[in-house]
Parts: sequence; C-alpha cells; structure tokens
Amino acid sequence: MNALFAAGLELQCYFRERRWSYCLIGGLAVIRWGEVRATLVVDILLLTGFGSEETYARETLSHFRSRIPQAVEFALKNRVLLVKASNDVPVDISLGGISFEEEAIRRAKPFDFAPGVSLVTCSAEDLIVFKAFADRPQDWLDIDGVLIRQKNLLDWNYIHGQLAPLCALREAPEILKKLYDLREKMKNEPR
Repeated sequence: MNALFAAGLELQCYFRERRWSYCLIGGLAVIRWGEVRATLVVDILLLTGFGSEETYARETLSHFRSRIPQAVEFALKNRVLLVKASNDVPVDISLGGISFEEEAIRRAKPFDFAPGVSLVTCSAEDLIVFKAFADRPQDWLDIDGVLIRQKNLLDWNYIHGQLAPLCALREAPEILKKLYDLREKMKNEPR
C-alpha cells in the first residue's frame, strides 16, 4: 500500500477510536479534487476548539512520535502538531477551532483512493479556501488544478462566504482578488 495512504489510514483510525472530528486537507485532498501531484506529508485538520489543544496534543504524542523537540509548545503557538506515522511518513495535524474549520469537517466525505483505502477529505470548496488563505505558490498551483478538474461544479457563493471573512481578519483582500482573477482566467481558456 502507498505509504501516504497507510499513514492517513493510521491517523484516521486513531481519531475515529477517540471519536475526534477531523478531515484530510492538503496534498491528499488535492489528489482527490485537483491535479495529481507528489506530496510527502499527510495534512489533517483536527477539531480541538480553543483551550483543549494541549490535551489533544499530549494524547496524540503518547501514540505518535514527534518530529521536533518541544512539540506541544510548538503546537500551542502555531496550531499545528508535527508527528510521524508508524511508517515514518510526516504528518501535520492542524488544530482547528474556528467556525470555518468546524464547517469544513462537517462537510467532509470519505473518498476511495485505492481498494481498501477510504479517507475522509475536505470538500473541493473547502480545499480552495484553505489553499487560498495559505497563499503560497504551491497552494495557487493546487487551486489551479482543482479549478481545471471541478470546472462548474464548485459552489462559489460558499467559497466567497467562507474566504471573505478570513481575508478580512488577515487584512488580505488581495487573496480574494487573486482567486477571482484565476477563476476568470480559467473561464476564458479553451478546453
């Protein structure tokens, strides 16, 4: 089995056993919704809320090895816990607490990546919001791939409704403009 899929399944089983709310985001979600690309890390959003992050982090670290010293302190400061699955695949566990993250997890659905490999991933719309808000070069390439594959299937009202407040909070309205410019470019390109 693909090492990333195995790591994703391991984390998913661990979270399900504890009845924790989660979904995969990042590279594996991109493989589901966009253009297939290489990824070396499993990215998971775990709903911890605010105030209980340390409990989730410590319990997770009792089962998974940390990738860095002072992992709990790093997680509390940066809202991401860096661990390794048992097969040494790096896993980034984002500690979610805002309403958008809760909604993304609520909307997440399983996807069969391979026989016997069903992983819960965020929706295409939520992936676009995560990627646009992160605003890194690879994220925009990933969004481009999602737009190519999903074409007219995307709920743009939902995307705008989730991304606009995040951009306002970050004081980064240029992210919305960049996303809508990319959308218009895609509409005008011959297929």
